[in-house]
Amino acid sequence: MAIPGFGEIAEELRRSTVLIYSGGRGSGSGVIWSNDGTLVTNAHVVRSGRPMVELWDGREFEARIQSRDSLRDLAQLRIDATNLTAASAADSSQLRPGELAIAVGNPMGFVGALATGVIHGLGPVRGLGPHSWVQAEVRLAPGNSGGPLADARGHIVGLNTMVAGRLALAIPSNAVRDFISASPSDGRLGVTVHPAFVPRPDSRSKAFGVVILDVAPDSPAALASLLPGDILLGTEERRFASLQDLARALQGSGLRVLRLKFLRGDYKRIRRVTIQLGNPLAARSSAAA
Repeated sequence: MAIPGFGEIAEELRRSTVLIYSGGRGSGSGVIWSNDGTLVTNAHVVRSGRPMVELWDGREFEARIQSRDSLRDLAQLRIDATNLTAASAADSSQLRPGELAIAVGNPMGFVGALATGVIHGLGPVRGLGPHSWVQAEVRLAPGNSGGPLADARGHIVGLNTMVAGRLALAIPSNAVRDFISASPSDGRLGVTVHPAFVPRPDSRSKAFGVVILDVAPDSPAALASLLPGDILLGTEERRFASLQDLARALQGSGLRVLRLKFLRGDYKRIRRVTIQLGNPLAARSSAAA
């Protein structure tokens, strides 16, 4: 079915999509959220403190990380530019299965690549915790992460994040809007994470864990000697059953201590780490064992 003005809609989406280089580990995508230089992308796309951003017209900027939510996999960036072509966000709660979906990103180095499909659903995905995801039958590839998923009008309904089977999963635009408008929190661990299930010693069952994919330099996690590949199991008091449990453990304000259990290599040996939150400088006394 032909869509009136589809060419113009696609071009506008490309102008609102940026290419992000971070730490020499490949590239990803991002969305211009406001015309004064606010961008949003996935936290796992921004793995260095000074990511580079390339606009649709070829201009390049060094971006500053304004805020980051590794549990929801979101990051807010800022560049010194004005009069940008900002995306328009839709109300993702109004999405219905069967609606047209348009994805724009930079997969495999192809800048501004466009893919179309349909919305499959909106809601939690088994194994990924309680958060809702926009699920769409759209072909994505490495480099699409952080780019826009839009409706037939070109309005953003989600931020492309990962692929699960044949479905693309995107963080709903309403969740992105809440993240942008939220006040900063000092409950920052400084890690990019992903849910996983790990074998239990001497058992056929598996336990929920939170795999650390990346550790930000000078973060509480880094100063506590946590490493990529470590698997967080829970606090001293309670095991994690979802990513939301880690988010709850980090809640609070002011100087405080968080004690976590984790695995490193050997699934039979549970290690412990003490992390000081609320004051990054004080975290230098933390240590993993």
